[in-house]
Amino acid sequence: MTVCIYSLDFLFRRCTVISDLMINEQIRDKEVRLIGENGEQLGIMSAKDAMKLALDAELDLVKIAPKATPPVCKIIDYGKYKYELARKEKEARKKQKIVEIKEVRLSPNIDDNDLQTKVNSARKFVTKGNKVKVTLRFRGREMAHAQQSKHILDDFAGLLSDVASIEKPAKLEGRSMSMVLTEKR
Repeated sequence: MTVCIYSLDFLFRRCTVISDLMINEQIRDKEVRLIGENGEQLGIMSAKDAMKLALDAELDLVKIAPKATPPVCKIIDYGKYKYELARKEKEARKKQKIVEIKEVRLSPNIDDNDLQTKVNSARKFVTKGNKVKVTLRFRGREMAHAQQSKHILDDFAGLLSDVASIEKPAKLEGRSMSMVLTEKR
């Protein structure tokens, strides 16, 4: 719940906004385009007349399109409307697939067995649907031979080529070279 303060000629008028939609007495427009409770167009009328129609139907007047000219209002049960919106949002979140980026760190003087262990862990990540960021970190004098060490990342991608494809090729950024692998489609 937010509280707004509007100043008019040194007078302060307070209004409380329950949500981002304006309902009932919060609608201060002169004219509105009204949609009935069953979805039928009732035409353009004054906000007072629209409010009377909403009260007669024992429902709420909700401004659903405030930027339209004139603003569009609908006669609906506001509590039910908010519930339906929340339910649709929850369903949309359920259907989303969250992809995590897992990181595998390597060094330029990595041994074959250690590389194979890192490849196996990256394979597990990729098969679970995650992206894998492979980072080759350089320390001290290793920076002088950074471009010769690029073959380690290429070998890594080659060992995973049956399950993964390169999304972002190897690139030197500061003291590390990294690439991103994703699951093959």
